[in-house]
Amino acid sequence: MLSRFFIHRPVLAWVIAIVVMLIGALSIRTLSVEQYPNVAPPSIRITATYPGASADTLATTVTQVIEQDMTGIDNLMYMSSTSSSAGTATITLTFKSGTNADVAAMQVQNKVQEANASLPSAVQQQGIQVSKTAGNILMVVSVTSTDGRMNTVDLGNLLATRVQDPLTQISGVGQVTLFSAQHSMRVWLDPVKLRSVGLMPSDVTTAIDSQNAQLSVGQIGGAPQTKTQAINATIVTRGFLKTSDEFANILLRVNQDGSRVYLKDVGTVEVGGDSYDMTSRLNGKPAAAMGIMLASGANALSVAKAVRAQLAVLQKQMPGGVQLSVPHDTTPFVSASISEVITTLFEAVVLVFLVMYLFLGNLRATLIPTIVVPVALLGTFALIAAVGFTINVLSLFALVLAIGLLVDDAIVVVENVERLLSEGLAARCDHQGDGRDRRRIDRRHRRADGRVHSDGVHVGLDGRDLSSVLAHDHVGDGALRAARADAHARAVRDAAAPGRSATSAARLLRVVRAHIRRRHAPLRACSDAPRCAPAALDGRVCGDLRRGRAAVLAASIVVPAG
Repeated sequence: MLSRFFIHRPVLAWVIAIVVMLIGALSIRTLSVEQYPNVAPPSIRITATYPGASADTLATTVTQVIEQDMTGIDNLMYMSSTSSSAGTATITLTFKSGTNADVAAMQVQNKVQEANASLPSAVQQQGIQVSKTAGNILMVVSVTSTDGRMNTVDLGNLLATRVQDPLTQISGVGQVTLFSAQHSMRVWLDPVKLRSVGLMPSDVTTAIDSQNAQLSVGQIGGAPQTKTQAINATIVTRGFLKTSDEFANILLRVNQDGSRVYLKDVGTVEVGGDSYDMTSRLNGKPAAAMGIMLASGANALSVAKAVRAQLAVLQKQMPGGVQLSVPHDTTPFVSASISEVITTLFEAVVLVFLVMYLFLGNLRATLIPTIVVPVALLGTFALIAAVGFTINVLSLFALVLAIGLLVDDAIVVVENVERLLSEGLAARCDHQGDGRDRRRIDRRHRRADGRVHSDGVHVGLDGRDLSSVLAHDHVGDGALRAARADAHARAVRDAAAPGRSATSAARLLRVVRAHIRRRHAPLRACSDAPRCAPAALDGRVCGDLRRGRAAVLAASIVVPAG
């Protein structure tokens, strides 16, 4: 048995226990901590933007085109899509559990590239985003203006330009979503003025695209050069327009009479938000917010700590009257849960110690289950790391339940061991002789039985009293006499047949006695300990011995009558 192996090797058992504790302690530092286990199947999200398009137009020209090309992807279960009137299309592809999200995202990206040529040019210019859907929001970061000088759009642009990128670079942050608008150049067209000059909105868009561009013009005096040329220079153009006045002076058309139509003649240009579909307020004041999602397998506590440290650094770079804060954070609940579990573990260890010491009254027996608890718990963390689980509320709750089972089993085992130890030498002899001596006695009985049958002479027995023959064997302890009686009973049954002489029977029994003395010599060492011999025989052997005694008695009664 495995327990007997470690009982005889206590040093090896201690070494294994220490190694298990070290592995478990190291595994705790590598395990990810989160509120709930990640059991949802992986999913990939495709986001496309078509400015100014209705929901029907977006679904027909963008959503359906992309969905038709999403075929032949490995482990894809189903997909769902939404097309909003704000011009945003979202397609979510759900894969089977266990699918590598990175590989799935790569396959989806390849399919999107194939469908890109069939999409409207406005969608291509906006770009199509393919991202892994993150889990629950870890925390929400907000920025507010304490003096009221900045509105929601200004604060959102501050988050996008100064806060979003540093937080994205933190290890363990999977995705950062901005819940506010950013600065953009907005052009408000007047349809009456457009009609009066004979222009369409598409004419305005074409003029903006052609004049708001970064062009590479070239160099002056580039290679090949003449012998008299001394220098060369790169031509730098104005590039992208930056101010509202520059956009307002975009030329839309030159009339035949030489007059010109500018963008400011048909509309208004101003700096505003890229979207007004979402607003944020904190404590009644204008604010901007962003959600931070945890990466797969990341430690929620360490990520939240790193985010707060980065926010403390970024706060020093903010303009006056701007305050960074964290209005929503899920890690305190996880921290509280872990703290309660640690408290429960400590209470369980103390209760085990008190209960065992109260009922057993033995400090040595009390320390055994007390030491088992930390070894088993640290070993459990090593197993959690090996199978890829995480430290979360459910796994910690299961750990608390397992503590009760562990303590219960430890109490039962220690109590039974204490009972066996109280029996003194009998417990030791029973443990040592349970398997080895039992097999040895069975083997010797079989050999003795074969020797009797091979050496015995089949002759008659003339009614001689067997008690005188067996009297010489009534020495030694009870187990030795029982073993001899068993062999004698087998010999008597063979010698009690009609026609066999007493001389042959006595010769047969003498052979049996000599064989038993020679084969059962190891039992003599145990005959001095009265408690040892009964424990060295199992129930089956004792039953055979009892049947042997009955057979000898029956033979001694029946044979003389013959």
